[in-house]
Amino acid sequence: MINPFKNKKGLGRGLSSLIGDNETKSPSHKISISSIVPNRNQPRKLFEKESLNELTNSIKERGIIQPLIVRKSDDQDKKFEIIAGERRWQAAQAAGIHEVPVLVIEADHLKSLELAIIENVQRRDLNAIEEAESYKNLIDNFGYDQDQVSQFIGKSRSHVSNTLRLLSLPEKLIEMIRSEKISQGHAKILIGLENSLLLAEKIIKKKLSVRQTENLVRVLKNGSRKIYKSKDSNSLATENTLSEIIGMRVVLINKKNNSGTLSIEYKGLDQLDRLINVIKSNY
Repeated sequence: MINPFKNKKGLGRGLSSLIGDNETKSPSHKISISSIVPNRNQPRKLFEKESLNELTNSIKERGIIQPLIVRKSDDQDKKFEIIAGERRWQAAQAAGIHEVPVLVIEADHLKSLELAIIENVQRRDLNAIEEAESYKNLIDNFGYDQDQVSQFIGKSRSHVSNTLRLLSLPEKLIEMIRSEKISQGHAKILIGLENSLLLAEKIIKKKLSVRQTENLVRVLKNGSRKIYKSKDSNSLATENTLSEIIGMRVVLINKKNNSGTLSIEYKGLDQLDRLINVIKSNY
């Protein structure tokens, strides 16, 4: 795919500046609300009900002050796709408004996504997962890399990288972040932890702060290191030998009475099947 990225500063230039990049745009005018369709690339998935109700009441009294930004739909005749202003569109429908002010611009899929991201990030309307999914969309479907996303949104590369890493968390934990049951600050601490979901549930139940969560994870990590270091050399050697032979992580816990457990960690069903076949063929 051809990289569409151009040397621009995204958020630093602002939404109005990016709109100005388009050679063709029509003056603001009103169109039927039924001729408007939502943006297929809308970064924002959740719209807070209470806030939407407040906007609905405001529109009933004062109307829509700021026009929606739209483009002609490329797959629905006589329809316009929202680029910026979906929340206003939803509230206008709830308020019983039949026509809304719009600014029609020419924009391809990339420009539409860029403008939608700019509007939402500038207003801090996106939750952490929506922001991460927006960056991933730019990277996966429009040829951006992390440096280019960083330049475009006006934030550091480390911010982009850390935000994208949230998508590596378990799906249930991602939904907790999306619904704001835990914060992005909490979530960043849980990245890469095997028991991240269990810890997330503890954070919610105990109402732990980010600092308290950091301390809890630090204690758990130090505890696991102490257990590992306390193993005798024979147990460590056995773990290493078995791990090299079967290609999976092996943990051996041998108690004083010489009873204990031998755990083998597999990464997929193919490894599990291979492990089962080895055991069956030898016993």
